[in-house]
Amino acid sequence: MQVNGRTTSPDKVKPNRCRPTVGNNILDAEKMMQAFDVMTSAVISVRPETTVRDAAKLLVQHRISAMPVLDGDGDLVGMVSEGDLLHRAEIETEKSHRSWWLDLLGSDREAADYVKSHGQTVADVMTRQAVCVADVTPLHEVASILESHHIKRVPVMRDGRLVGIVSRANLVQALAAGAQDPAQCESPSDRDIRAMLMAELTGRNWAFPGRDIVVRDGVVHLWGPVWSTDSLNAMCLAAQGIPGVKSVEDHTIPYPIMPGI
Repeated sequence: MQVNGRTTSPDKVKPNRCRPTVGNNILDAEKMMQAFDVMTSAVISVRPETTVRDAAKLLVQHRISAMPVLDGDGDLVGMVSEGDLLHRAEIETEKSHRSWWLDLLGSDREAADYVKSHGQTVADVMTRQAVCVADVTPLHEVASILESHHIKRVPVMRDGRLVGIVSRANLVQALAAGAQDPAQCESPSDRDIRAMLMAELTGRNWAFPGRDIVVRDGVVHLWGPVWSTDSLNAMCLAAQGIPGVKSVEDHTIPYPIMPGI
């Protein structure tokens, strides 16, 4: 975009915006699935000078919701998404004008909206402060970032360079690929099942205070007081998720126990 006879260039995305969180320690990080385990390496990208129309065609052609924007050096300078192309003059979807007094208070916002709806290049419409993750970011954090920022795809960086994209679809694919037939797995012992379940419940506020758990022949028996129906459902679900569990038997009682009731 040219302003006052000079060309303004998009700011590069700073590497420190990509959070390479890898768990509490190295062993935890090695056990966790990370962004590079599921990311798409063949990334469809555009340049800042790419026309809005061509960018829209790429989104449709490749059936994706967003693309990274790379400058001539291959540095990430932004993201262009379906949301950036939602309000366009060509299809008469510009944002409606507000009352005159709001316009006076928010003239900068009005000007930015005009550029968004009338700009001809990706540089005019893209989101410059792109959210990104490091290639070693654990998947649970990637999922949280996608959810909290209301985005469907996030760039994956390594040493300041774009190396892939993780989408919501990639996370679902990882879930599907990770599902195993229980018959193909060696069943753990009752002692192992109980230890894994106790570890899963440790630190959970909803877990019942007694934690009287007995495992016999792969069947988990829950005894003792529980806080609520929701906490009981959560504990049953936790038990069902432990490898080797055949079923869960509920012998619990409401907590607290009221004498005479």
